[in-house]
Amino acid sequence: MKKLLIIGYVWPEPNSSAAGSRMMQLIHFFQAQNYHITFASPAQQTEHMVDLPAINIDVKNISLNCTSFDDFIKDLQPHTVMFDRFMMEEQFGWRVSEQCPQALRLLDTEDLFCLRNARHQAYKLKRDITDEDLLTSDMAKREVAAIFRSDISLMISSIEVELLQRLFNVDASLIHYCPFMLSQTQLTQENPSYQQREDFMAIGNFRHAPNWDAVLWLKQQVWPLIRKQLPNTKLNIYGAYPPPKATDLHDEKSGFLVKGWVDDAELVMKSAKVCLAPLRFGAGIKGKLAEAMYCATPSVTTDIGAESMQTGLPWAGEIANDPHAIANAAVKLYQDEQAWQVSSDLGQQNARLMFQQDNILNELADCLSKLAANLEQHRQANFIGSMLNHHHHKSTQYMSQWIDVKTQLKVATAQRGEE
Repeated sequence: MKKLLIIGYVWPEPNSSAAGSRMMQLIHFFQAQNYHITFASPAQQTEHMVDLPAINIDVKNISLNCTSFDDFIKDLQPHTVMFDRFMMEEQFGWRVSEQCPQALRLLDTEDLFCLRNARHQAYKLKRDITDEDLLTSDMAKREVAAIFRSDISLMISSIEVELLQRLFNVDASLIHYCPFMLSQTQLTQENPSYQQREDFMAIGNFRHAPNWDAVLWLKQQVWPLIRKQLPNTKLNIYGAYPPPKATDLHDEKSGFLVKGWVDDAELVMKSAKVCLAPLRFGAGIKGKLAEAMYCATPSVTTDIGAESMQTGLPWAGEIANDPHAIANAAVKLYQDEQAWQVSSDLGQQNARLMFQQDNILNELADCLSKLAANLEQHRQANFIGSMLNHHHHKSTQYMSQWIDVKTQLKVATAQRGEE
């Protein structure tokens, strides 16, 4: 049986974030390809993480800057190693290359961190992002370098694929477009009607800065405009890890209800008439909007929210970028049953065009199979990646080894003190 090692930035929480759902989709894909999977992470385990051993996945707590990882992976000898976000490739890539040089190195980017960060900084400065913002970004240099060093990188957004090729000259052979994957059951399920639904909803992990900003915008500018026109409606806001500053926004009188964690996000999405996702910065594609599509819940979002999620059909709701336009669109969808039904139907149609699981998985399986069969030639053709592996991994290796030795000396000193 083939072995896959996933080095996770965090432990997967599919009910907390789109990133967690995405990770579980990939895990199920590799299980279907007859891989035995080990999930390792230096992160602390959490209350909402998936019970991985229950689905026959081995788990391993690993440490940063420690030779114990070398012994672990040398013994495991995986055929494929998947890095969960570029930071894990930075930390462990050189160790994987040293101990398992023939293992295929796969980077799952989730979304481009450098793009999300640059947009956030530009938003704070009240201006649009520029190419220069990315070309001068230290995070972009780190992230794009990790993409070059990897054998293949999975990209969830077509816009980000185009950006990597246009701005950073990343060869198409190093990138594979792999969006969210929805099963046939999800794409064809029966959903509640207009009459069976009530109220608005918003959802998103509060640890994710774009989601927190969207909640604040809703509270301060958008929701008062909606509530003025629909005084008896409520906005239910869900999301994992709400901080006190978020729960303090809860206000029964105005119908702004911060409910936090929810066990079944799909259920609350189906119960709402309209999903609000006024995102002002971010990257990737949005799990909440994909869920709204297949749950046939019309959504009102921004250009950022809809990025890389549009087909040749109209948006399943409305795209608007200022508070009045967002509020008016939300009110119209809520009140006009005919407009609501058109958008509801469009959601499922768009989801079927973009997220057909079988098609996406077949393309991914074909990509990895061809790559594994021609790995040596693929790496020879990627001279920039080879060069970056040589220089970056050496510097990272020496720094990591220095930290490891320093840690061991501290432990030894402490032990002598106790004696």
